[in-house]
Amino acid sequence: MESILVHPTYFPSIAQMVAVSQAEKLVFEVAGNYQKQSYRTRAYIAHSNGKLLLNIPIKHTGKRQKSKEVMVENDFPWQSQHWKSLETAYRTSPFFEFYEDELYPLFNEPAERLLDHNIRIFNTVCELIELEVPITYTQEYLKEPENNKDLRYLAKAKNQKTFNLKPYKQVFETNHGFLSNLSILDLLFNEGPNTLNYLQQQEVQF
Repeated sequence: MESILVHPTYFPSIAQMVAVSQAEKLVFEVAGNYQKQSYRTRAYIAHSNGKLLLNIPIKHTGKRQKSKEVMVENDFPWQSQHWKSLETAYRTSPFFEFYEDELYPLFNEPAERLLDHNIRIFNTVCELIELEVPITYTQEYLKEPENNKDLRYLAKAKNQKTFNLKPYKQVFETNHGFLSNLSILDLLFNEGPNTLNYLQQQEVQF
């Protein structure tokens, strides 16, 4: 796949990581306006009762903000809550203990600017799955970019496109069946070192 344009998101969806793993170059959209109810602040994991939403609270200013300007709201312990949810969901998964030491700082060290936090998460995930891809950042917002495949829609939480992803074994699959296109964390904790191989083998039309 050619160069792709995506938003930095909170523990990206598997579909977005499929696109990244198969791209020649990655361009992060950092110049546009912040959009509410998107995967910039959301990630879904598999819990005992089905899909569980992890949501980052942000500071609201009452006016439109640029993505670069959005600050995380830390008046309540959302990071520790998210970590506890991950422990409950994945402690019995094959690879949770294998990765928890590298991931825990993302839930323990205070996050300030949303964009910076999401990029840090992305870099950590890439290190864990041993994915190397050249990254650049937008200097201005273009509604119709010419040189990159526009996959910014992958960050939209509403009316999400369905992707044909191959099933893999999940912790609570016997409870509610296979849940497709969750956060990359679900794939990582269940597939471990095979995560990158899984991503690169998917045949997805974007």
